[in-house]
Amino acid sequence: MLTTCLAMLETEADRQKFTRLYEALEKKVYAVALRVLGNPEQAEDAAQQAWLRLIQKWELVSALSREKAGGYAITAAKNAALDMLRAQSHTVPLPEDWDPPAQQDGQDDYSYLVSLVRELPEGYRRVLELKLVEELGNREIAKRLSIRESTVSSRVMRGRAMLQKRLQEEGFRHA
Repeated sequence: MLTTCLAMLETEADRQKFTRLYEALEKKVYAVALRVLGNPEQAEDAAQQAWLRLIQKWELVSALSREKAGGYAITAAKNAALDMLRAQSHTVPLPEDWDPPAQQDGQDDYSYLVSLVRELPEGYRRVLELKLVEELGNREIAKRLSIRESTVSSRVMRGRAMLQKRLQEEGFRHA
């Protein structure tokens, strides 16, 4: 993670200052995220997000005292972890045994599902097309649509929930 962050900084002085901050707070940032999430893998992801947020605001952060920059890093970790929790709370899982109909297996079902996707609001429709049809990851979708990765995640979850609701309203049952 440190190498990635350093590559994003322009001057050697900034890289040295960031390295000192990172080395002093790496464990603390992770610990804050772990305390919020309770899951080591998710805490690592949240900590990485916090460091990336710091880099994005480096001009502001680098002007702060070391103590205030440390507080900013801890707050960024807490907020990244809370963002992950919020994203999880909006998750609407599809049934485990549900498998979208393949085109050759059930042309009518497939066509119907495609028509439902096309009826979704534009933002949800485009994200689901990229996710389900083109099988892109959230990061790539975010880049293509110039939106945040967290926005992609929430649109995928909400779009799937809209589809699931419509399918249930129409009496469509999975096999």
